[in-house]
Amino acid sequence: MFLRLLYQSFLRQRRRKLLAGVAITLGMAIATAMIVVGVDVGDKMNRELRSYGSNIIVYPQEDTLDVSVGGVNLKPASEGAYLKEADLINIKHTFWAHNILGYSPMLPVSVEVEGNATPVELMGTYFAKQLKLEDDTFITGVTKTHPWWKVEGSWPADDSSSVLVGRGLADKLKVHSGDVIRVANQEAKVSGILSTGGSEEDSIVAPLSLAQSLLGRPGAVRRVYVSALTKPEDDFARRDPRSMSPDMLERWSCSPYANSIAYQIQEAVPNARAEQIRQVAQNEGVLLSRISGLMLLVTFAALGAAVLAVSAAMATTIFERRKEIGLMRSLGANNAAVVTLFLSEAGLLAVCGGTVGFLIGGFIAQRVGLAVFNSNVQVQPILFPVIVIIALMVTFLGSAASIRRALNFDPAVVLRGDAA
Repeated sequence: MFLRLLYQSFLRQRRRKLLAGVAITLGMAIATAMIVVGVDVGDKMNRELRSYGSNIIVYPQEDTLDVSVGGVNLKPASEGAYLKEADLINIKHTFWAHNILGYSPMLPVSVEVEGNATPVELMGTYFAKQLKLEDDTFITGVTKTHPWWKVEGSWPADDSSSVLVGRGLADKLKVHSGDVIRVANQEAKVSGILSTGGSEEDSIVAPLSLAQSLLGRPGAVRRVYVSALTKPEDDFARRDPRSMSPDMLERWSCSPYANSIAYQIQEAVPNARAEQIRQVAQNEGVLLSRISGLMLLVTFAALGAAVLAVSAAMATTIFERRKEIGLMRSLGANNAAVVTLFLSEAGLLAVCGGTVGFLIGGFIAQRVGLAVFNSNVQVQPILFPVIVIIALMVTFLGSAASIRRALNFDPAVVLRGDAA
C-alpha cells in the first residue's frame, strides 16, 4: 500500500514533482561544478598566475638588498658575492622539485656599446636552457619565469653569442633584428628586439655564458628568479621555521608555501639566501581567496534557491492533498506514517535530482576548466555521495515546514471541505 501511494503521488502530480526535481537538479549541478572547480582551482590558478612571473628570488648570503634608482643598480657587488651556476641544479633536487616550473639565473655586467656614450647593462641569463636530470630533461630560463617578455625576431640560443637588445636601446642605436653590434669590443648578432615594459628595454640581454666571459667569472651567478607552484600564504606560512618544534617544522616544510619552498632551496644551494617575492605571493593569496569566496557564495545562492523552490512545490502539494492526508488520518494513520510518506517522496526526488545534477555539474565543470584554464578538471567519484547527501538535506529542509503543517490538519475539517 505504501509503495502504491508513493507511485500514485508521482503519477498524479507529475508537473509539480518535475518542477521540484528541476530545482534540485539545477542547485546540485551548480554546487557540483563549483566544488569540482574549487577543489582544482588552487593548482589551476597558481599555474595561471605563474604566467605573470616568478615568486621566489635567490641571491648570495653576502648580499644585502639591492638599491636601485631608475632601474640602475647602485649597490657595488662585493667580492665573492656570487652563486655558482653548477649549484643551481640542486633547486630541482629538493622535496618540491615538481612544483618548480622554472628558474632564471641573472648576471649583470656593465659594458661599452659602440654608438652609445654611456655604459650599458648587459644581463646574462638562460633563455630556454636544457638541463639534464637523472631521468629527464628540464628546460628552464626566462621563457618560463618571464613569459611577458616579447621578442621581435627570435630568441638567442643559450650556447651562442647572439643577444637581445631592449626596445629603448635599439631605438637609440637604430639597430634591428639581424644587425651586428659591437659589445665590449666584440661583435654580437642582434637576434631580436626585446619589449618588457621595464628597465630591460634599456639593456642588452645575452646568454649567461657570454656575460660570464665578459665579467671574467666563469660559472658566476648574481641572483636567480624561481617560478614555483605554491598555496596561498596564511599565518602559519609566515612563522619563522627556526622557532618551530620538529613536528611543526615538518608540517610547515610539507606544505607548498612560497616560504617553505624558498627555505628548502636555501638549504640546497650553498651560500644562498632564498626569499619569496612577497608582493606576488600576497596578491596570489588575496586573488585565490576572493575567487574561492565568490564560488562559495554562488554555491550557497544556488542551494538557497533550490530550498525555496522545493518549499514552494511541497507547500502546494500538501495543500492539494489535504483531503488525502485527512483520509489517512481518519483511517488510523499516525503522524509517523504521514511523515514517512512525504519524506520518501522528497528523498526520491533528492536522489534523482542529485544524480542528474552531479552529471550535469561535472559537464559544466569541464567546460569551465577548458574555457578559463584551457585544461580538463578531474571529477572525483567520491563527490557523488556528497552531492546526494547535500540534495537530501536541501530537499528535507525545504519540505520540513510543509510536512509540519500537514500534521496539524484536522481530518474532520479537511474531509468536510472547509479551509484547513
